[in-house]
Amino acid sequence: MTDPLYAEALDTFGRLLQEATASGVVDPNAMTVATADAGGRPSARTVLLKEFDPRGFVFYTHLDSPKGRDLRANPQAALLFLWRGLREAGVQARIAGGVARVADAEADAYFASRPRMSQIGAWASKQSATLESREAFERAIAGAEARFAGSEVPRPAGWSGFRVMPESFEFWYGAGFRLHERWCYERGDGGRWSKRMLYP
Repeated sequence: MTDPLYAEALDTFGRLLQEATASGVVDPNAMTVATADAGGRPSARTVLLKEFDPRGFVFYTHLDSPKGRDLRANPQAALLFLWRGLREAGVQARIAGGVARVADAEADAYFASRPRMSQIGAWASKQSATLESREAFERAIAGAEARFAGSEVPRPAGWSGFRVMPESFEFWYGAGFRLHERWCYERGDGGRWSKRMLYP
């Protein structure tokens, strides 16, 4: 059974995401993903959360992108959601934990749900590699369109998802004069979750 405090943290996140969505925030599922390579050099970028449930928080990428390489070498990540317009002075949700690849069937199902041009783009892009010109990318797009003309676009072997399996959550509720409210949920060594309040 799910630990009650873990369930509470997931429910809190879900309600905040719903609140952000209802508020009209652009891309309420946008999150900063922080990783580190095998040598400990950190890197951060914004991606879109595609799914979350008790198993964790899922996003998709090219496996040979810098984040893909980082996560294969050092399978730990931190996520940050910032909804600046919520409540008195904004809300942040921070999540950190270990990372694992999603199952191929799960990645296939998500890839199949994407718009066709997004599928084509996944074949045309060598994500984060040097691009000689925009025209070269447009040629790659045209080549992928021709390759899959009249057929479904399969998921590229080098494109998949990662699931961040939470070991901690922090919910930050902004307030005037920096008198914020912060709640931390952490998973202990035995798998039991705890909850505590933090000074701002």
